Amino acid sequence: MMKFIHTSDWHLGHSLKGKSRHSEHEQFLAWLYEQALVHQVDALIVAGDIFDTSAPSSRAREIYQSFIAKLSHTNIQLILLGGNHDSVAVLNESKAIAAELNAFVIPSTGMAIDEQVLTLREPESNNALAVVCAVPFIRATDVLRSEAGQDDSTKKKALGEAITQHYATLFEMAKVEQAKIETAEKRTVPIIATGHLTAVGASLSESVREIYIGTLEAFPANNFPNADYIALGHIHKPQIVAKQDHIRYCGSPIPLSFDEISYQKKVNLVSFTDESNSPEITEINVPLFQALKTIKGDLASIEAQIATLKETLNGQSLWLNVEVEKQDYLADLNQKVLDMLQGSAIELLALKRSANKDVQLKQLQATQTLDDLNPDLVFEKLLSFREISKNDESYMPLKALFNEIKNEVETAQIEKEEASDKPAVDDPL
Repeated sequence: MMKFIHTSDWHLGHSLKGKSRHSEHEQFLAWLYEQALVHQVDALIVAGDIFDTSAPSSRAREIYQSFIAKLSHTNIQLILLGGNHDSVAVLNESKAIAAELNAFVIPSTGMAIDEQVLTLREPESNNALAVVCAVPFIRATDVLRSEAGQDDSTKKKALGEAITQHYATLFEMAKVEQAKIETAEKRTVPIIATGHLTAVGASLSESVREIYIGTLEAFPANNFPNADYIALGHIHKPQIVAKQDHIRYCGSPIPLSFDEISYQKKVNLVSFTDESNSPEITEINVPLFQALKTIKGDLASIEAQIATLKETLNGQSLWLNVEVEKQDYLADLNQKVLDMLQGSAIELLALKRSANKDVQLKQLQATQTLDDLNPDLVFEKLLSFREISKNDESYMPLKALFNEIKNEVETAQIEKEEASDKPAVDDPL
């Protein structure tokens, strides 16, 4: 029997409206460690976006490294896949050390192809447990050569075909390994594939970044290989893909935006028996480590809802998002809501009017970090300033151009980081 936990999109180092999530992530990883022990799993698979940014803070890296070290004292194997938020160079830094601690780090598809097919083995007997096609986020630059003059339709088709071919290549290698195991051990082990992308039909949340804008919006589910389980990341809401039970997003473990509090966070416990390679999948609910809530209404309704919250919370911490419906403009709206919260552990993180224009909170302005001023947020604020809403015809073309430019900049940064890691070559002259 083989068991593993599928998790993804940790986004270590994330902040919500200026509030650090370090404590929540530490609590989640402590909980995950206990779940791995309780369910006696053989492996943990993290399907991308380990970090929230390509330049994670030292604290975020410490949380990551501590978890690898803690898990290394067990027999549980750890597979860490790079996501679109992750820096290839940053993950490469930990790759060699992680390998000594029973952890596989797969930063990108630019690494040697044979390093992307893993055989998981039972530590004591050395019997094979599963073969894994360890596919991280696939950057277009890793699988395609850019050609001048290509239109969007041609680029989209080429990228889709390149991703399909990459999966097919790894799957053929996995089947060869599976056949060798069957010959040696007289049994068939499952093949597991991973991925970090948007599959056709997936339901997104507002904190999910588009990764192939202008080229490939979503990957068809029928282009995945015929693996026994496909562990996906990038989408933060747990879901089954294309009604195929074995192709799944587990979602992010903590809510990364207020719109993610409407559904339960989960990890997937996946089990294979010796008799069958059809997986038994159990969704395990992740506890909420920091309460978040959105309330809506006019000012009188908001005041009543806050009064109820203060009574029921009994001193418990709550991060609040307030949406005030249409009414006469109030210059001191911020302060009115803050006055309502006096004497409670409720913190106001966001305040919006019904027109969806963010009202700046003075107490947050002084504590804004660079994470709060990410390119996506600056772009959205600029559009808001120009009074361009998501319903305007110009929104999607502008968004597509922005994402194309941003992806080019991030790719150039990654290439720069990788180049700086290469040893200098002495000039023979």
